[in-house]
Amino acid sequence: MISNWLSAALARRNIHYGWAMVGVTFLTALITAGTVGAPGVFIVPLQKEFGWSPAEISSALSIRFILFGLMAPFAAALLNRYGLRNVTLSALLVVASGLMASLAMTKVWHLVLLWGVVIGVGTGMTALVLGATVAARWFAARRGLVVGILTASVATGQLVFLPLLATLTDRYGWRVALGLVCVMLGVAAFAVLMIMRDRPSDLGLRPFGDEGTEPLPAPPPNNAPIMAAALGTLRDASKSRAFWILFATFFICGASTNGLIQVHLIPMCLDFGIPQVQAASLLAAMGIFDFFGTIVSGWLSDRYDNRYLLFWYYGLRGLSLLFLPFTNFSFYGLSLFAMFYGLDWIATVPPTVRLTAQRFGPERANLVFGWIFAGHQLGAASAAFGAGLSRTVYATYLPAFFVAGALCVVASVIVLAISRPAPKVVAAAAVAAAA
Repeated sequence: MISNWLSAALARRNIHYGWAMVGVTFLTALITAGTVGAPGVFIVPLQKEFGWSPAEISSALSIRFILFGLMAPFAAALLNRYGLRNVTLSALLVVASGLMASLAMTKVWHLVLLWGVVIGVGTGMTALVLGATVAARWFAARRGLVVGILTASVATGQLVFLPLLATLTDRYGWRVALGLVCVMLGVAAFAVLMIMRDRPSDLGLRPFGDEGTEPLPAPPPNNAPIMAAALGTLRDASKSRAFWILFATFFICGASTNGLIQVHLIPMCLDFGIPQVQAASLLAAMGIFDFFGTIVSGWLSDRYDNRYLLFWYYGLRGLSLLFLPFTNFSFYGLSLFAMFYGLDWIATVPPTVRLTAQRFGPERANLVFGWIFAGHQLGAASAAFGAGLSRTVYATYLPAFFVAGALCVVASVIVLAISRPAPKVVAAAAVAAAA
C-alpha cells in the first residue's frame, strides 16, 4: 500500500508520517477552499446570464454557510466514528457531484439546492475540524503550528484558484471555471485515498513528539450514535461561559471574513470600477499575507496567552474594515488594506482551537470546536445575506463593512472575559469521542 511505502521512505529520512498527513490535509483543504470561495467570482456572471439579484444569489450562499457550519460538530462525530479517510472521500464526492450538476442549472432554486444545500453539506463534512482532528491525533508537539499550517490552506486556496477562476470566467465563462474545480476535487480525492490514514497506530507509529515507550492503547470503541455524540457535547459545553464567548467571537469572525470579504469584495470592487480579475488578485494578495500570518499565529499560540492574541487580532481586523471605505478604492489604499487585513484573516483559528482544547480537554476538543465553528458559519451566513440585501436595497455594500468592523471591536473586548484559571475539562459523558 502506498501509505506503508511512504511511511518507510519518510522514516529512512527521519521524517514522521504525520507531516505527510499534514500535506494531504493541506491539499484537501486548499481545494475545498477554492470551492467555497469560487462563488465570489461567479456572482456577477450569474446576474448577467440569469438576471438573478445579489440578494437571491446571496440567499443560496447563506444556506451553504449555515449548513457548512452546522455540519461541523456532526463532522467531528463522523470523523471519530468512520475515520478520516472515509469521511473525507465521501465529502469530496458530494461536493463534486453538486458542482457538476450545477453546470446545467437554470433556476434560482437549482442554485439554492446545489450551491446551498449539497455543497454546504459536502464541505461541512470536513470543515476546519478535519485539521483540528489531524493535529490532535498525529501530533503530541507543535499542535498550534500544525493547526496554523492547515488553516492557512484556506488562504492558499484563494491564492491559487481565485485569479485563475476569474480569468477563465472572463474568457470562457463560469462553467469552464467550475469544471476546473471539479477536476481538482478529483485530484484531492486520489491523494486522500492513497495517503490518508486514521491514526499513527495504523502504521505502527506514535504521534509526533510522543517520546513514550509504553505500548499505545487501542482507540476506544466509538459506537455512539452521531447525533448523541454531537448533541451530548453541546449539552455539556453550553454550561461553560468560555464556550459562549468563543462561540460569539467566532460568529463575528465568520461575519467579518467568509461571509463578507470572500463573497462580496469582488462585486463591490466592480461597483467602484475595478475589473473582476484585478479584484480577484486583491483577494489572492490577502491570501499571501494570510498564509504567513496564520502560520505565525499558530506559532504564537503555542507560546503566549491566546486570549490576548485574539484581542489584538479582532481589534486590528475591525480597524481595517472600518478603514476600507475611506481608501477611495485606490491602488495604494486597497494594497494597504490587503496587507493589513490579510495578515489577520484566519489568524484567529489557532488561538481559538488552543483555548477550546485547554477548556474542554483533548478528548472532546474537536466536537466542541465543531459547535464553535458552527457559530462562525452562522455569522458568515448572516453577513453573506445581509451584505447582498444591503446592495439590493441601498445600492451599496458599505454599511455591511461598517457593521462588521464594529462587531470585531466588540469581539476584541469580550474575549478577555474568558477566565485564566487552570484548564477545566468538561465532565466526560458516555458518548465522549476519542480525539
